[in-house]
Amino acid sequence: MIATQYTQAVEHRILRPALSIVIPAYNEERGLPGVLDQLTRLFADQPDCEIIIVDDGSNDQTTAVARRYAQVRVIVHRLNRGYGAALKSGIRHARNDLICITDADGTYPNQRIPDLVSTLVEKEYDMVVGARIGENVHIPWTRKPAKWFLGKLANFVAGEPIPDLNSGMRVFRRSTALRFFRLLPDGFSFTTTITLGMLTNNYLVDYVPIDYHPRIGQSKIRPIHDTLNFTQLVLRIALYFAPLKIFMPLSLLVMVGAVVWAFFSMVVFKALADVSTVVLAMAGIEIALLGLIAELINRRVPNTYRDDDD
Repeated sequence: MIATQYTQAVEHRILRPALSIVIPAYNEERGLPGVLDQLTRLFADQPDCEIIIVDDGSNDQTTAVARRYAQVRVIVHRLNRGYGAALKSGIRHARNDLICITDADGTYPNQRIPDLVSTLVEKEYDMVVGARIGENVHIPWTRKPAKWFLGKLANFVAGEPIPDLNSGMRVFRRSTALRFFRLLPDGFSFTTTITLGMLTNNYLVDYVPIDYHPRIGQSKIRPIHDTLNFTQLVLRIALYFAPLKIFMPLSLLVMVGAVVWAFFSMVVFKALADVSTVVLAMAGIEIALLGLIAELINRRVPNTYRDDDD
């Protein structure tokens, strides 16, 4: 009898571990009630799970709505600091090591959170992402070209296909996320950064297909501004973690330009444009050497984002 109860308790801890759900919210009084109704029902029989709402300087009733739920912890930013800053506040104050992040606008199918958690725990992944590639995915067409371009760039940096680079629904361990806190930005690129950071540091990341619903309320995304920021971010992460993937293709491009220019000058001008050709060739060599130096520095400097025994 005692042995059976012990076995059931162990199985419960394995299959239903303590979880902290962190939800950033900025002026989400319309979408938040539906999300919290769903989550409080979903985890009603798990007292060791917590739901944390981080009100990021809202000027509506977001905080008041969240405080109607006894099971919900509320953290309030006096000023709007950004999506990533709100997530970092929630993660920093979470009581459990296992973290799930989702949105307050009703776009993510939160009933799939147990699937993400079980995948991470049972298969021992470091992060499981809810990839928006399910049967019902509603992503505004204006965001799809930028999403495609960033996806291709991120795939190149990571060296593997990434089904969803910046999904806002994922599960990971707090202890792992804290390793990246110095690098994680305060804006919308939080999810992009932690994805590439983990992949380029050989953490195990898996993807579970999910649906993506139309949001409730007004989107905070600024397509042009945020796309430029995301592109800059991906390049910065590449330079930080995988410099050769940026410097070597650029070096090759410049060297090919030197050869093409030399051939063009011989054919068109009947003389080799030796000065400009040499300048291009030397620039290509210097870029390659700079990439090698950056790679050596990256390998020799202790990396706080990798496990100590790596």
